[in-house]
Amino acid sequence: MTILALETSCDESAAAILRGDTHPPTLLASLISSQIDLHRAYGGVVPEIASRNHALRLHPLVEQTLAAADLRIDQIDAFAATRGPGLASSLLVGHSMAKALALASGKPFLSVNHMEGHLLSPFLDSNSPPPPHLALIVSGGHTLLIHVRGIGNYAVVGRSIDDAAGEAFDKVARLLGLPYPGGPEIERLAPHGDPSAFPFPRSTPGNFDFSFSGLKTAVLYTLQKLDDPTRHTADLAASFQAAVFDVLCSRTLAAARETGVNLVSLSGGVSCNKALRSALQSACADAALDFRPCTPALSTDNAAMIVFAAWLHLRQGHRSLLTEDIDPNLLLVPAT
Repeated sequence: MTILALETSCDESAAAILRGDTHPPTLLASLISSQIDLHRAYGGVVPEIASRNHALRLHPLVEQTLAAADLRIDQIDAFAATRGPGLASSLLVGHSMAKALALASGKPFLSVNHMEGHLLSPFLDSNSPPPPHLALIVSGGHTLLIHVRGIGNYAVVGRSIDDAAGEAFDKVARLLGLPYPGGPEIERLAPHGDPSAFPFPRSTPGNFDFSFSGLKTAVLYTLQKLDDPTRHTADLAASFQAAVFDVLCSRTLAAARETGVNLVSLSGGVSCNKALRSALQSACADAALDFRPCTPALSTDNAAMIVFAAWLHLRQGHRSLLTEDIDPNLLLVPAT
């Protein structure tokens, strides 16, 4: 079984091909065409620019991915694409192209939840299906704690009630005068600062939810009180990052105890931060929990995670209708 998947949920055009009938499948090719340079001048993603460039780049990217896998399009057994969540105009490009390829070839089509792709990505190279565990997904738009009972059987344990962790990183980076994207810039500066220099709050709302808007506001008020904020940029970055990661680790461990799992996974764009990976790994070790992060290559938006999710669902006999539409606000677990 060979699947080709497309990912165009935001500003990365991506394609990947996966082959296999048993675990682990083989990732034959995974290519990404980044648009970061195009959006940096605007301090964030501009939807019209993103969708226009998806339309320009996706067809040649598919050709390059097929060539990298040494395959022809008629050797693909199924096609998949991200359905949501994401930018509507961006999602339409990849979703429509994958449906067209499936329709033209008479092959199955799978419409994939972007967050499920992140959720399952740590297990792409596993010798067995993902076992029951607690998943922490940390990205620009989402901070989620998910109790995974099986493929498609998920329960939300905690979520961000305002700013997601990645969103807070980008907003604080702008306050500090750092370029877009802000997360990597804060990670770069933090090791040069004192994480205890500023006692930023560790907000812990009810249950296992996350709130980072108050932390962002605390950074703003601190900046307003400093005579020369530029002298303290590294300390501010280190203190802010430490506050975010303290909350992520403490809430994750508390949720793991509540759900009774012995395995914690980590995925999403912010998971490529080495300090977060190290902090959560140490916290899990202290709590006698196994820890499985996704590889850095799978942490940001990519089609490899989408094709893996599609592969898992296809093996269970799932298919999507060609009439299925995108959903920019798609939830991982339907609201009740």
